[in-house]
Amino acid sequence: MSDLMQPVCRLIGEHREDILRKMDGKAGQWTVAALQNEQAIDTLAGICYELLPGLVRLAVKEPAFRTFVRNNRERIVAQLMPPQQAAGG
Repeated sequence: MSDLMQPVCRLIGEHREDILRKMDGKAGQWTVAALQNEQAIDTLAGICYELLPGLVRLAVKEPAFRTFVRNNRERIVAQLMPPQQAAGG
């Protein structure tokens, strides 16, 4: 499953604004605390799973992907942060 992080990071990079908009209705306005909520993480996993390429979805079933997202939430949240926030600025 560790090989899954690269496509997830690429997907988040390409669809960051859309993912954030679906999370709270406004692109770019959210907090890390909100994403530490289990329901928010589950919502995020569902959004990202739907954006994965079809071949990846065939290889990785949704329940396993949701577990992957929960287990890697800090790395995934870091990918969702705008570059200036992720760099600590």
